[in-house]
Amino acid sequence: MKIISTPIELKEYLKNENRSIGFIPTMGALHEGHISLIKKAKEQNELVIVSIFLNPTQFLRGEDLDKYPKKDEADKQICKLCGVDILFFPKTDDIYSSDEVSLLAPKVRGYVLEGESRPSHFNGVLTVVMKLLNIVSPTRAYFGKKDAQQLNLISLMVKQFFMSVEIVAVDTVREKDGLALSSRNAYLTPLQRVEALKISTSLRSATAMVMRGILDSELIVANMREILSPLDISYVAILNREFTQISKVELGNSVILVEASVGNTRLLDNIWL
Repeated sequence: MKIISTPIELKEYLKNENRSIGFIPTMGALHEGHISLIKKAKEQNELVIVSIFLNPTQFLRGEDLDKYPKKDEADKQICKLCGVDILFFPKTDDIYSSDEVSLLAPKVRGYVLEGESRPSHFNGVLTVVMKLLNIVSPTRAYFGKKDAQQLNLISLMVKQFFMSVEIVAVDTVREKDGLALSSRNAYLTPLQRVEALKISTSLRSATAMVMRGILDSELIVANMREILSPLDISYVAILNREFTQISKVELGNSVILVEASVGNTRLLDNIWL
């Protein structure tokens, strides 16, 4: 595995590359969810590149940028064991300058759900993903379905900017008890982890309702909120794949999303129906 730290070096290294490239951008603290992305990329491409970059522009003031889990040596070992060909490990000064061109999230889809409570968050996400995709120029880039709104906005950016990369969505990986894997799970105490299971439980209950033919969004959301109590709920929403709110679940075209805080830890989860 080759480790490269600057955009110039990586672009130079790849300039005559004719093989298909699978790219997984991450913020580090790698877990089985990231490994599933790497495995999918290895299945579909001849060369696999992972980036580890803790992107400061997607964190709002007072959020957990300084506390975000960092496991650089473990991450390098995971990438090596997974057969990653290139690990891109830039520093902030390699990616950003003091006078940046702005990339703005869409005014509607970028400011609902997570974007409502975290204004400008998706500006930072889209900016860094645009930069990384331009540095790597991959054939395919891989993102987890757990961050469904992020995935939707990145796909929209690629489409609207006519970018030559395929965005591949990969299913959420869960612990045996149902908790969706996240780097932020490391913040949870044992008791909080038990409380966090209410999130996946609410989604399983929603799925069971749909399987029984109950498609009314209000009924499903009310049931989920009851299960999630007394967690601090940011939102429970039922949307179609275009991220428009719908009054009834449309099988094959719906996403049910939850954001809730357990203690000070914000957790996201969803299910695609």
